[in-house]
Amino acid sequence: MNDATTLRQRARPWELVRQTMGGPGAMADKLRTFFEVLSQYGREDKVLARLERLRALGHIDSVPNRIQRIVGAIDMVRFFIIPAAADYYREKGLDFRFHQLLRFLDDPASLIDPTGFNVPRDNIIGHVMQVVHANPEYDFQLLDTFEDGMEEMERQVHDLLEGRHPRAASILAIVEEPDYHLRLLEHIEAYRRDPGSHRLVRHNVSLRFPAEERTFGTVPAAMRYFSKMPSTVPEAIAHLVTVRRFPQHFAEPEPTPAHAAA
Repeated sequence: MNDATTLRQRARPWELVRQTMGGPGAMADKLRTFFEVLSQYGREDKVLARLERLRALGHIDSVPNRIQRIVGAIDMVRFFIIPAAADYYREKGLDFRFHQLLRFLDDPASLIDPTGFNVPRDNIIGHVMQVVHANPEYDFQLLDTFEDGMEEMERQVHDLLEGRHPRAASILAIVEEPDYHLRLLEHIEAYRRDPGSHRLVRHNVSLRFPAEERTFGTVPAAMRYFSKMPSTVPEAIAHLVTVRRFPQHFAEPEPTPAHAAA
């Protein structure tokens, strides 16, 4: 894991496909989980329960309605997740579409929901471990909706670094930077000591997507953006059809020097 390059950069495509699929029966188990998660997708009672826990923890001030969350999630994907990821893989010399295939083969369920509110705890953890994140703080705050979310996140990263995680081979065939998991563990430990005291923002995001990262990189900021979205179907359709670029007037403001220092 301390090599200058990752398996993702060294291995042939078919070797990566085989390793991310896993052994006999592994893909069937993954697809079974995928369809179980898919069958629960859109359960508003479960989503609202997790949102209410985030509000109780002080992560969010208000809960956007379902239409606002759908529109906000689409904007998150089209204005931040996809362009920032495509830019990163282009910089790394990796094929973005092939990388998404590997992610699907490793854990199909992790790709179901960009907001993460419909996804179980371990799928969120696996998702954080398999991709060098633009900013994992959003996912950490999602894990706070589970009583043992961040504790389990830390345990599984330890297991991965020590080679005993059940998905270690698959995840290491995907991850793009050899020291990512060490840096991730340090960030998890800092977050658990003092949430918000330390940030782990991917370099290309800091350089080229700063406003989008401020807006979608944490749950509180993302929910503030979602709350500004249309709340009716006709208005939502109009927004999705007419708004083609990230609306800067809805962006999270830059922190003041005093706030940044804090």
